[in-house]
Amino acid sequence: MTAPWTLPALHVEEAVRAALAEDFGRAGDITTQATIPETAHARAVIAAREAGVVAGLGVAAAAFRLVDPAVVFTPATQDGARIGEGDVLARIEGPARAILSAERVALNFLGRLCGVATLTARYAEKIAHTKAKVCDTRKTTPLLRAFEKYAVRCGRGANHRFGLDDAVLIKDNHIAVAGGVGPALRAAKAFAGHMVKIEIEVDTLAQLEEVLAEGADIVLLDNMALDSLRAAVALIGGAMRAEASGGVTLETIAAIAETGVDLISVGALTHSAKTLDLGLDIEIG
Repeated sequence: MTAPWTLPALHVEEAVRAALAEDFGRAGDITTQATIPETAHARAVIAAREAGVVAGLGVAAAAFRLVDPAVVFTPATQDGARIGEGDVLARIEGPARAILSAERVALNFLGRLCGVATLTARYAEKIAHTKAKVCDTRKTTPLLRAFEKYAVRCGRGANHRFGLDDAVLIKDNHIAVAGGVGPALRAAKAFAGHMVKIEIEVDTLAQLEEVLAEGADIVLLDNMALDSLRAAVALIGGAMRAEASGGVTLETIAAIAETGVDLISVGALTHSAKTLDLGLDIEIG
């Protein structure tokens, strides 16, 4: 598949520069400087040591380019593609020092994003027979949210809001302080512009009835049992989108999707994804 969208180049460069600066420290890569001649040329491949879904090739390419623009990074696949153990993701050629010095930063980004995409794909597969979509949350690695949400898309998931500023999401604590579901929704509608979606979290059918009376764009059904989810979907009757959340796992997501909800939010996509095992190997000869 083709990648769902691309990360802004300036955002990628800023993050990769910061990661390289962290790794290079005050004196640069002293191991490579000590052992590799400045004129040495090398070829290398990045290959998968386990099966997964690709995400982050452009970020890895930026790591090599920012160390030395003479390095040529040639993808052998594309973001969103499925790969097997031993498959080559990219080929790299150029100054050996630059390849060796950029290796870890490139693999850190690429492995992390492939891991998020791979886990997302596993969740998406479980509910492919339903209308529901699996979506991420704001439980992301600090400063890597855009990258991890991009990886979710590569794994055929959907994105929830990116931050506090792009949608109104009224949660239980907001409701408690605002004085109830009704007051919270009325205040949100008075405040939000016409382009801003309003979602509210409920954990009982009684609260849901209050939401239906007031109106919202999306209702978040939090930690509800399957019977309650089915009843909630029936009550909503298509009046607004229904999202389920709360402790969703690979073992439970199919049953949740089969209740008829539209969205299922899973924090684990980003906070619990295992980095995909990738390796960079120098080609000899």
